[in-house]
Amino acid sequence: MATRSRNYKENLTYLILWLALFLSPILSMYIRMEENADMQFDWYEIFRVWKSFALYLFVFLLHNYVLAPILVYRHRRALYLSSVGCLVVLFFVVQCLQKPDERDMRGIHDREMYAGEPFDRRDKVPPMAGETTCESGAYEPDGKRMPHHPAGEAPFFHPPLILGERPIIASVMLILLVGMNLGVKLYFKSDDDMKEMALLEKQNLEQQLEYLKYQINPHFFMNTLNNIHALVDIDPDKAKLTILELSKMMRYVLYEANKTIVPLQHEIRFLHNYITLMRLRFTDKVSISVTIPDDIPDKGILPLMLITFVENAFKHGVSYRKESFISIAMTFTEERFTFVCRNSKHKNADAQDGGVGLENVRKRLDLFYGEDFTLTISDNEDAYEVFLDAPLADISQLVV
Repeated sequence: MATRSRNYKENLTYLILWLALFLSPILSMYIRMEENADMQFDWYEIFRVWKSFALYLFVFLLHNYVLAPILVYRHRRALYLSSVGCLVVLFFVVQCLQKPDERDMRGIHDREMYAGEPFDRRDKVPPMAGETTCESGAYEPDGKRMPHHPAGEAPFFHPPLILGERPIIASVMLILLVGMNLGVKLYFKSDDDMKEMALLEKQNLEQQLEYLKYQINPHFFMNTLNNIHALVDIDPDKAKLTILELSKMMRYVLYEANKTIVPLQHEIRFLHNYITLMRLRFTDKVSISVTIPDDIPDKGILPLMLITFVENAFKHGVSYRKESFISIAMTFTEERFTFVCRNSKHKNADAQDGGVGLENVRKRLDLFYGEDFTLTISDNEDAYEVFLDAPLADISQLVV
């Protein structure tokens, strides 16, 4: 589909340029007629110009549809350069062998024959048939003096036709035409390549996000099952409630977290379920506070992103011997949200680097938001704090 669109735009560009080129002699003729009232529309001159344009058009079509694709699409540079070189040489030979127009040749011949001669000598040249004579004896075809070589006098030497201006200028114009054609084709090809690259990058981004997201699931459930295992022997009733809460979270992971983004309300509900599950495990020595406004915007967020910070807080910030605290807070604006998670830090606790989970979140944030987010992790002496500021996604971007 993209290739078809590119070919359509490219061919339309060529059509407009060539139509403008073929219409230019007609426009020029009308402009000259406006400037000179005695001048009449000359179709012979128009067709003569069109005849020279037709040869360029033929070469253009040959280059555009046969030679240029060799370089642009097949990348065979040597074959392309040799083919274009042969084409230019052949065009040059054709221009040299082509018989010039009779009107032009007579003017060129006369200027070459009498170059440097006195004007009075040229005035004595007898007129040709159908030409008028002025008082000095010179002839004036169409009101312009056109001297001719006197009878019996040998012409001056002039270079052969192959060294004349016409073939050289025509060949230079052909090279410029080929360069223009190649530049336009490469422009459209590069534009198409950029679109394909952007599509591939988007697909690669989606695949990376999917991989990172599926990497979270076993990591999260592994920790949750460890919590349930600890409760089975300590408090079987709490273990049953934990299993119920876990089933709610599994339903969310299976049926909603497989989207690129999820509604913010659903992600917060998932956090509440997880915190409820964890409250069943710990005693009153652990102070757990959650501050989330009731008025939640109808926006989207990356799934299973915030749970990593909360999970690390419960894993590394709780001590069974000392009082501990976990504080979770969220605030919202129309377009952004902030998330702050603080937990106590104990000397005998393991280093809170987050392992796979925290590294995973960093990659997902970088892939999805680019540079439009702020993630700050403060490792203080007695507390560990995570601060995240990121934009809220539009709900219309929800993709299964």
